[in-house]
Amino acid sequence: MNVVAALAITFVFIGCCSNVVFLELVVKEDPGAGNLVTFLQFLFIAFVGFCTVGKFGTAERNIPFRKYLLLVAFFWTSSVANNYAFDFNISMPLHMIFRAGSLMANMAMGVWILKKRYPPLKYLAVFMISAGIAICTIQSSGEVKAPRERHEDALEEERLQFIDWLWWCLGIAILTFALFVSARMGIFQESLYSKYGKHPWEALYYAHLLPLVFWVPTAPNIIEHLKIAMETPCMEVLGLSVPRQVVWLVLYVVTQGLCISAVYVLTTECASLIVTLTVTLRKFVSLLFSIVYFRNPFTLGHWFGTLLVFIGTMIFTELLQKFVALFLPAEKDKKKKE
Repeated sequence: MNVVAALAITFVFIGCCSNVVFLELVVKEDPGAGNLVTFLQFLFIAFVGFCTVGKFGTAERNIPFRKYLLLVAFFWTSSVANNYAFDFNISMPLHMIFRAGSLMANMAMGVWILKKRYPPLKYLAVFMISAGIAICTIQSSGEVKAPRERHEDALEEERLQFIDWLWWCLGIAILTFALFVSARMGIFQESLYSKYGKHPWEALYYAHLLPLVFWVPTAPNIIEHLKIAMETPCMEVLGLSVPRQVVWLVLYVVTQGLCISAVYVLTTECASLIVTLTVTLRKFVSLLFSIVYFRNPFTLGHWFGTLLVFIGTMIFTELLQKFVALFLPAEKDKKKKE
């Protein structure tokens, strides 16, 4: 492993793990900030891409513009849905576990659209991932609490809890929808790359630039939550007094860019086994940090479900099989020598 690869792995953990932390800080301060967070993320990456990939509007595209329109529709929809789900009483750990189910959605889309067939071990892995997500979801359903004042009237309190639960179910539906939209986008990206060649930086740039016009109808919501961010208590940053939520938003956007860049560099420098292992471990570390640092409720059932999701992911990506295979040749050589 060269120095560039080692640095890429380091920055994947630093950038992606800290990005999840800052997102949780933003959401805890303002659960309805999903549109604002996603808009700032798109704006930042589009601006950086305009200066680098787009060369200030002078670079020629490798993939036709009309092809990007459909890619943008998929990407914008999944990104908005994922961040908007926080407004429906979805906890950060459950959100991360759901996002880890992307392999399940990709396989389902592959079977349905591309008519693919997979070996039995892949189906077992997807079953484990699905079961793990289901267990975590059922465990979380009994802990739905919306941020509101409690009522002394028992009947009124019960009615409000039922409403909270309905909103939570809607959040689960939004996450599920986002999961399959993202999987469909992955299939479309594969078809684009196979026809026009791989241009991930260009695709990333246009996927963030073109949807900026979609944010015009949501401008009132974005402005409202920006005002909320400006009214949060201030904290000292380099001798300046800055609203706390503004600091979290800036750090979230910067670490998101760092995370994406580090993953891209890693894919160009390392084998897929190393990339998969790094991304899987990063997700697990982020989940652990969210549970411990933010004291999110996590029962034994949650741990069992999470274990199923991560083991299933390792089996599906053949990470577990390759690790086992590393020790099998040594055993065979030992027997031959004997």
